[in-house]
Amino acid sequence: MTRIALIHALSHSVVPINAAFARDWPEAQLMNLLDDSLSADLARGGRGLDEAMHERFQLLAQYAVDTGAMGILFTCSAFGPCIEAVARRHAGMPVLKPNEAMIAEAASGTGKLGLIATFQPTLDSMPPEFPPGIELELALAEGAFDALNAVDAARHDALIAQQASALRDRGCTRIALAQFSMARARAACESASGLPVLTTVDSAVRALHARLG
Repeated sequence: MTRIALIHALSHSVVPINAAFARDWPEAQLMNLLDDSLSADLARGGRGLDEAMHERFQLLAQYAVDTGAMGILFTCSAFGPCIEAVARRHAGMPVLKPNEAMIAEAASGTGKLGLIATFQPTLDSMPPEFPPGIELELALAEGAFDALNAVDAARHDALIAQQASALRDRGCTRIALAQFSMARARAACESASGLPVLTTVDSAVRALHARLG
């Protein structure tokens, strides 16, 4: 059985990615590693992705490998360079950034892509990962992350959907939701904007299944 390690920096990412695997690749054996201090430390630390943060990611990845993982999927989008360093150290196995598969799918499309996040560091770190030919329009769904923390999922989804509609009005022809925790808002975004919506969750499961399934 294929064992996949899912490494989370936000508790909100656990449910959507496990649900996607259950739907699209139920045969995979999943292990969930959660350190929900990672995002909090990044947001308040002021040091960015420093050596200490890199070391934390290396330790989490090595634990996953030592327990038999055949692939690793990180589910928080604000730690790209840390994840890239893990991928270099474990080059013999798939190590995916949460947005990697979605970016690959987005690159095969056409038209301006609206990228929505609920966490500002994601909008800081993620755009450079897209190929130069993709025209991006960025949007922060302010208040949505706080709403999710307050267990107000309806407000979370509505605030993201508002941004999807605004991005359509700014000329976007498709939408991408930058974080795993946002996947639940896909239907609301499609309804509000009338545009196709990519999620990191669905793209990641498709990519790992293609490589390991």
